[in-house]
Amino acid sequence: MNRITLLPLLFLATQCSGPRPGSTPASLPPSAGGMPQIVNVSAYDPKERQREGRGYTENDVSALRANGASGLIARAGKGGVLDTKCANFLSAADRAGLLPGVYYRLQTHVDAVKQADQFVSRAQALARGRAWQAPSLLLCADFDANSRLSDILRFMDRVEARTGVVPVAYLENSTHLKQLLSSADAATKAKLRRMPYWLALYAHDSGAGPVYPAPGDPRGLVNQYRLWSNWTLWQYGGVDWEGGRSRPKVYNHGAYRFPLYFGNLDRPVERNVFNGSPANLVRFWQSHGIALRH
Repeated sequence: MNRITLLPLLFLATQCSGPRPGSTPASLPPSAGGMPQIVNVSAYDPKERQREGRGYTENDVSALRANGASGLIARAGKGGVLDTKCANFLSAADRAGLLPGVYYRLQTHVDAVKQADQFVSRAQALARGRAWQAPSLLLCADFDANSRLSDILRFMDRVEARTGVVPVAYLENSTHLKQLLSSADAATKAKLRRMPYWLALYAHDSGAGPVYPAPGDPRGLVNQYRLWSNWTLWQYGGVDWEGGRSRPKVYNHGAYRFPLYFGNLDRPVERNVFNGSPANLVRFWQSHGIALRH
């Protein structure tokens, strides 16, 4: 995948404009000189309303598209349990002209191959279940912060064996995972590197501890893993649950000034940027996704 040089994002406090009527994933929202925005959701979404603005449901995500999102990645399942809203979110995303994707959270208490089989079967059923506008369904693996290296490799291998697709690897800012992957042998690193890196970093000073300092920015986190040469997706906006209420946690430091809420949405949402152009995003989606029925 071709990647562009990362540009300063001081201007990203202003969100992208909405789509033109009749737009499709082939004509993604303009990025206003920045990077395409991707929203990820699960059965916990949408979160509770917190301010005036537009809302969304699993059956209508047009507000996400209107605020500049180019894609939506829904959780298919975790630890052997399927998500209840995944199909509805993906159908709504496709109707709104968003690129659809799915992720599965691998957990250590269930066999990795069994979880991979559940993920692939669910993704294939979704791909066959309707006629789609989008060309492909992106496949992503969300590896638990305490994952074993053997489980990561077995999950990756099983998904590729059944689909021909190498999934995207989502990794938290985890000391265990950094030590695990950075100490892998050269052959294992080369294999892992085939999975594009989707990083999670919500603050410049997060992740500091006795082993690693705070990474500071995405490049710092890439360096701590000592595996990839660059990142592909960055989850810069997450959500914590505190005192019965969701709290947005959003990276806002130095050149990366992201607003607390996504455009005029009335509630927090987990969001990401893609390290490339809209055209590269579509190619990436097809390279790491399964074809959809049209």
